[in-house]
Amino acid sequence: MIGHQFHRYIPESDKRTPFDKLLPLFVELLNYTNGDPKEALDWMEEINNQTPLFSDTYTRDDFEQELKRRGYLREDYGGGKGNGKGNGGSLKLTGKSEQQMRHQALEQLFGKMKKATKGSHRTKSTGNGDEATEMRRPFIFGDKPEQILMSDSLRNAQINNGTDDFILTERDLEVYETENLSQAATVLMIDISHSMILYGEDRITPAKKVAMALAEFIMKRYPKDTLDIVVFGDDAWPVQVKDLPYLQVGPYHTNTVAGLELAMEILRRKKVANKQIFMITDGKPSCLKEAGQYYKNSFGLDPYIVGKCLNLARQCKKTGVFITTFMIASDPYLQKFVDEFTEANGGKALFTGLQGLGDSILTDYEKNRRRKF
Repeated sequence: MIGHQFHRYIPESDKRTPFDKLLPLFVELLNYTNGDPKEALDWMEEINNQTPLFSDTYTRDDFEQELKRRGYLREDYGGGKGNGKGNGGSLKLTGKSEQQMRHQALEQLFGKMKKATKGSHRTKSTGNGDEATEMRRPFIFGDKPEQILMSDSLRNAQINNGTDDFILTERDLEVYETENLSQAATVLMIDISHSMILYGEDRITPAKKVAMALAEFIMKRYPKDTLDIVVFGDDAWPVQVKDLPYLQVGPYHTNTVAGLELAMEILRRKKVANKQIFMITDGKPSCLKEAGQYYKNSFGLDPYIVGKCLNLARQCKKTGVFITTFMIASDPYLQKFVDEFTEANGGKALFTGLQGLGDSILTDYEKNRRRKF
């Protein structure tokens, strides 16, 4: 007789190794230290002074060595970004750590998403597309062989031709209708002006986490889509997904015009139908660069700068590029600019708190631009 012997129940959390328990905290702290692993480890040691994280049998050095052994950290003797002085060389994140940061951000903000192998933005058209629908129709020349419903086609042949001398003809074939799934090109603009860390509120870290989560979400669920990231302060420049952990706020004004111009240039080169811009910002445009000179005005809404922004919003609308503005500040005087900007472009504006930023962007990404080709 086969039986089972039961022992004391051990909760799942207790089965994790010390490394598995500490890794999520380490990854989370990397967001706040701009990807500096030594500083994140120092923070863990400070936390350990209040709430024990390490032990005599598993110390900070043990955790650090295991991070290296498992490929999350490496020694860098040449210096570089994201480094802190350690024993011998300096510690640097690997691609595995950067991917883990994106994965953890995705889990925190968006929940678990199943990976898709094809684009998944639905359109209103049917035909020679990617995804099966419940609609059925007779076969026509040009249909893919895999669309043929064999059981239904054989039944049609029996009905049409009888069973004594079985014949399957083209007119017996029945296929399922397919649905076109569009590809989307998205530019995510992130404000890195000084106001993103002013007044004791860290706004840049949630923005970075959202960018990492959105990048991971697109790669997993919409692998045919593209995501480009643009940061803007006094100027605007593109950053790679792998650079997001190291993104920092600078002593910048807000050159929204430069960010929009770069985003439009990036989208102009994309050969897809659906194009959109997501802009995360906490303030009004306050800077321009013309003929190599900066024009800055931090006081109120400058009509000249605002006018430039509105003109670009209209240009985006003419080319079919719609902008969703995520305003993560609630200052009443910003409402006027956001309303005018949204009206000029025909896009959307969401005044969202930092806690709801991730959900808002995911929801909008899923809904946006399901347009017919």
